[in-house]
Parts: sequence; C-alpha cells; structure tokens
Amino acid sequence: MHVFYEDEGSFRVGTILADNNTSLQVETAHGKRTKVKAANVLFRFSEPGVHGFMDQAQRLAEDLDAEFLWQCCGPEEFPFAALGREYFGRPPTSLESAALLIRLHDSPIYFYKKGRGCYKAAPEEALKAALASVERKRQQALQQERYAEQLARFELPLELASALPMMLYKPDRNSIEVKALEAASAATKLAPLRLLERCGAIPSTRDYHVNRFLYQHFPYGAQHLPVAELPSADALPIAEVAAFSIDDSTTTEIDDAFSVTRLPNSNWRLGVHIAAPALGVPAGSLVDRVAAKRLSTVYMPGDKITMLPDSVIERYTLAEGRDVPALSLYLELRGDLTLLGTSSRLERVPIAANLRYDALDRAFSEEALQADEVVHSHAREIRLLWEFACVLEAGRGRPEQPRQLPMDYSFYVDDDRVRIVERRRGAPIDKLVAELMIFVNTEWGRILAEHSVPGIYRAQSGGRVKLSTVPAPHDALGVDQYLWASSPLRRYVDLVNQRQLVAVLEADAPPYAKGSEALLAVMRDFEIANEAYTDFQRSMERYWCLRWLLQEKVTLLGGTVVRENFVKLDPIPLIVKVPSLPDLPPLTRVEVEVGAIDLLDLAVSCQYRARLNQEAA
Repeated sequence: MHVFYEDEGSFRVGTILADNNTSLQVETAHGKRTKVKAANVLFRFSEPGVHGFMDQAQRLAEDLDAEFLWQCCGPEEFPFAALGREYFGRPPTSLESAALLIRLHDSPIYFYKKGRGCYKAAPEEALKAALASVERKRQQALQQERYAEQLARFELPLELASALPMMLYKPDRNSIEVKALEAASAATKLAPLRLLERCGAIPSTRDYHVNRFLYQHFPYGAQHLPVAELPSADALPIAEVAAFSIDDSTTTEIDDAFSVTRLPNSNWRLGVHIAAPALGVPAGSLVDRVAAKRLSTVYMPGDKITMLPDSVIERYTLAEGRDVPALSLYLELRGDLTLLGTSSRLERVPIAANLRYDALDRAFSEEALQADEVVHSHAREIRLLWEFACVLEAGRGRPEQPRQLPMDYSFYVDDDRVRIVERRRGAPIDKLVAELMIFVNTEWGRILAEHSVPGIYRAQSGGRVKLSTVPAPHDALGVDQYLWASSPLRRYVDLVNQRQLVAVLEADAPPYAKGSEALLAVMRDFEIANEAYTDFQRSMERYWCLRWLLQEKVTLLGGTVVRENFVKLDPIPLIVKVPSLPDLPPLTRVEVEVGAIDLLDLAVSCQYRARLNQEAA
C-alpha cells in the first residue's frame, strides 16, 4: 500500500512500511525512509507503484483547466475528493486525485487553501483582479525583456525617458527599468552608469552632476513660485550717504555696502549697510517657508540656485541708482581712527555704485596704497576703510599676514567654455570687506546678547567650530561672539538673525523666543544643507577644472606637492593623485603628464615626469 501525503508545502508519495495509527513509516521512491504523520496523508492507493507516480501526476495536472475547475465549484469550501467526483463524473483514480491536488495547489489565485486537502473557490471579483495582476506582470516581464535586449544593443528605449532620473540617481531595484538595466549590464559587462552613457542617456556630463544634486535636494524643482506684492518701505527715512558695494562681477545678491561721511566735528562716520529682506519676508510667510527649505543660495561655476525668488532679490539687493531698505551700522571715528561709538538703524540707503573686485584689485594694490598713488573715484573712502580694517585686524590680535598667501579662484563659464582666474587671497580689498563684516557680525551679536534675544552664532573653541543660539567666543577670529547677519539675501540663518535685530531696534517681541524649537531647527537644518551645498560646489569646481584641462588640451603641467602622492596643479584649484610621484617633501615643484580624464567619476590620470627648479618656479 502506498500513500500520497503533504510534507512542508510539497506533495510526496511513498510505500507504507509500518502503520502506527497516528504515524506511518514510509519509503519514498528514492529509497529514503521517513516518518509521516497520519494527519498529513491525503489518500492511500495500491496502484500504480510509486516509481514515476509524481511525473505522471504532474503531466495529468497540466491538462487540467484551472478556470474550468473553478467554474465547477460552488462558493462553499470543498474537499478535493468531492471536486474530483464532480469533475470526472466518477471517483477519481489515484493518479487523477494526485493531479487534481497538484492543480489546486498550483492555482492559488483560483483556489484558497482552507485545510488539509480542502479548498474554496476565489470570489469572482477577487479572481478578476488577480488575473489582471498576473497579466500585468506578464506584460511587464515582456517589457523588461525588451528593454534589456535594447540596452544590451546600446539602444535607449524611448519609454525609459521618464525613468532616467531614477535609474541614474536613485535606482529602484524593484522597478522593471532597473531590473532590465542590471540584466543588460551583466550581459555587456559594463557598469550600469557606463552602459547608460554608452546608450546616450547622458548627453551632458555637466547636467548629469547638476541633476543628480537637484534630484536629491530639490525634488520638486529649483524654480520659485510667483511672489505676491511686497510691502512698501517708503516710510523708512533716507540716509544721507552715498553708499557703494564691493562684489564679484557676477554677484546679483548684493548684501552689503559701505559709506564714508565727514562729520561737522571733523570725525568720520563709516556706514556698513546690509540689505533688509526681513522687512518684506516675515516669519511663516510663503516666501519664508521656501527659504527655510532651501536655507542658502547654492553656488556652482557659471550658475546658482537662489534661496529667495528673483523678485525679492530685485527688491532688496543693494543695486546702484536706487534707495534700498537696509539695516545700517554706523561707526564714528576720530581722525586717528579711534572708535568712539556705534549705532544701528533701519533706513533706505542710496546706493551710488556697485564696485567690482577685478577693477578694484588693480587700483588698490598694497603698493599703490602705501605710495598713496591710488587713482579711483572712491579712492578716499576705500583708503580710509582699508586703514580702519588694518586697525580692526590688529585689535583682534591678528597681525599682518605674510605676503605668500594661498590663491583664490573665480570660475566664469560662457558658452560652455570655462575661464579660471587666480586672485591672491588677502588683497587689501579682501581685508577691507572681511574686517568690516567681522565687526558688524560681532557688534550685532553683542546687541542681541545685551537684550537677551537669542540668535544663531558661529563659535570656535579648541579648533572645533559649531553653531549656537547663545553667544560664545570665536577663537580663530579673536572675537567674543560672531553672529551670522551680513548675508540675509543668501543665507537663511542671516535672515532669521536680521528679524531678531529688527525686533530689538523697533522694541518689538522677537519672532524667536529663548529656547525656540524653530530656531534650533533652523540651526540644525542649515548645518546639514550647508555641508551638502559646499560639497556640491567643490565637486562642480573640480568638474570645471577637468573641463579646463580638456579645453586647453593640456598634456604637461607644473604643480606643487601637497602630501604623499598628491599634487596641486597650476594654475587651477585642482589636486590630483600621482601614483608614480617619488618621495618628495611638500611644496616641491614638479611636472606631471595629464592622461585620461573621466568627467563622470571626476577623475584624472597623471604621471610624474620631472622635478622643477624650485627658485625658477
């Protein structure tokens, strides 16, 4: 006697060796002996034998139509034997019973298992939905196979256009598009990104890097929505100054400007004027919510993503020829540049000029300043500001820096060509702007602290930089506190701090009280966003350095050893790894050969060629 039984979700047959009522000792067709619970036995039979039984039953099962079987069932639960008698018109044979059980078991969308050998027909609506799902998956499998075949032939299916951002920047391995890409990648032995590049999915390497950043940080796009009419600032008094700004030639978000006025008592009054978007962007407004998500303007060579909408920037940027709302800090100085006092006020500031670094650097070199041979429309004002900046620097315990300072670099991209301009760090104009910005941020931080109003400060102690909502020393700058308040058009923390300052000046309750969770959230979110934006800017600067190498067809280039196998190339801010570099000390001048450049991985292959004459270099 033989048995057909169920074992861990599978059907098996065996010959009975011993029957112990609750359990059986059986021998399978392969000669293996096993113990089977009597409850797991579905039926017993005497013929045919167990050898080849499952293969015959499987072939019979394939001839059974699951849909017809479903139509033969009523809505109630049924044992398989009852369905067998109904379907065959007689008691089924052992092979027919096994085939029926196999078909029921393999058709879960038609039949729900309700117990050992018992089933229930699926409701009609559920069956329709399940069949539709099966058909959909079948079509998807065919589609996936077609995608994979086209990709393996280095053809990009038109249907993949909408899925490309996901495939490139955040692949969903459960999607048919990515499954097809992985299959084609295995077939062609190319990495998925390289395969997509080969298929023409990355027409612009620049756009690839930018769009990857946007996909992660600006999933709903970088465009601003239209802004409602901004409030008027006509009620503010007009300052009796002729202010001027100092910025790079590409700057449109002009946050700061300066003025110099001779007072009747022969003292000087210096003005530091900061754009005041806080007057038109109150906390909780639509524009504020957008700015709170962006947290900063994102910079990259040749482009930027502004924190504030263009219409808001246009209203509050310190553009020449206009009277612009500003938060001003005035400093009164004696003729010997001794500081007598400061005052802050809200006003409209007439902007007489927007001066640019490239022109100022030529006119206001250290040599020209020391020889008093500056020829410029603002020579007197800028010279006075520079002299006072030197006083401020010395007062912070920061003496004159040595002449050999690192270089700064400006990137200009026009018609897909890049121009990289070196500019010596620490030039007189740099010092002028930096020292006055340090002073204004320090002074306004002091004002908030004196009024017990919280703000967002940047502190440094023991070499560790952190943000804080309470004032704390900044050791590197040599100041007791450093508030971020001088760039409210570009940084959200500065805009938040400006609201606090405006409240103090107008004797109003500050928007953010002590212990404000909103203020802490701004601080935390800004740190995360700022790190991501800075990393992106660095990667895009590296991209355009590589583009410059290709554009200029550079093969041999001088450089300076930074450490171990790393060399900083001339005349661009690019540090490359040179595996063949001999053991040379830092600052050694060398010549390297530029090899293959990969604009997707932002990598370049370089080989050491020679050591250069240090003095001549």
